[in-house]
Amino acid sequence: MKEKIPLLKERTFAIEEMFFSPYATRSARTKGRLREEKPCAMRTDFQRDRDRIIYCKAFRRLKNKTQVFFSPEGDHYITRLTHTLDVAQIARSMARALALNEDLAEAIALGHDLGHTPFGHSGERILDKLAPGGFRHNEQSVRVVDVLEKDGAGLNLTFEVRDGILNHKKSGRPATPEGMCVSIADRIAYINHDLDDAVRAGVLKPCDVPVEITDVLGTSSKERINTAISSVFSESYGKPEVKMGEEVERASEALRAFMFERVYFTEFARREEEKAARMLSYMYEYFTCNTQKLPETFIKLLERFPKEQVVCDYISSMTDRYAVYTFNGICVPRGWTFGDENN
Repeated sequence: MKEKIPLLKERTFAIEEMFFSPYATRSARTKGRLREEKPCAMRTDFQRDRDRIIYCKAFRRLKNKTQVFFSPEGDHYITRLTHTLDVAQIARSMARALALNEDLAEAIALGHDLGHTPFGHSGERILDKLAPGGFRHNEQSVRVVDVLEKDGAGLNLTFEVRDGILNHKKSGRPATPEGMCVSIADRIAYINHDLDDAVRAGVLKPCDVPVEITDVLGTSSKERINTAISSVFSESYGKPEVKMGEEVERASEALRAFMFERVYFTEFARREEEKAARMLSYMYEYFTCNTQKLPETFIKLLERFPKEQVVCDYISSMTDRYAVYTFNGICVPRGWTFGDENN
């Protein structure tokens, strides 16, 4: 009798059992989805989640959302999409080194910022002040995958991916070591590429970074990222918790504080945030009072959720340039057309 060839997914399960750390999340042991689905014969549930995120509309919009600098005109500035790809790559590197589930880490990383606002964290702070229940981008990212995608049906992701997205902030407590990898990768990615962008924009010079930071982390983005990942490996291999070593953690926090002082909260940044605040505040009030002006997809959501929530859903989904376009459409008069003047 001809031997049955095992399914690709079953081979993946077997490889995980052979080579994964005892603390890794096994694909075969997922806690499941909000709604049961027929399993895929080839892909694990975490691989399916990754694919669903990559093909969703919210992921596509990240390419035109601010990371640090509002609508930068140069070709090489980091956007929310390139930040997400950076986080995914760093998280995968850590997961592979620690013998964890790389597919799960990648899916969490790709979805962690799906709910981010236009104009970066400035937009988040503005909506947090306006919305009755506040606004937090990690919670909105979960709302995107649970509710907003696929015209209100959501992506129906696994518990582990949803938990990692929700808890990717430093204050979160991910339920899996792969989620811990993403949380650390997010911090590694943004302080490094934000520093590179600040140098590219002429806001900083490389020599401005205090020597007590560069002595520990290195002077280039490559050195800093390698130092951080190596520290995580040394501190976490064969252990249930993923974390950095104390010296590298202190230096990373010092670099983050330096960036807040010299880049994120500068006078220029505050002036630009004030402009974004006026624009988003006006649109929030306008659409709250004129819900019939919302797109049809969001009007349908009014049957299930308060209008303030739905307006936040709409505004937070916008890219930087679409937010400006929408604001102009509401507030800026358009020229009148009376036909051909020569007739």
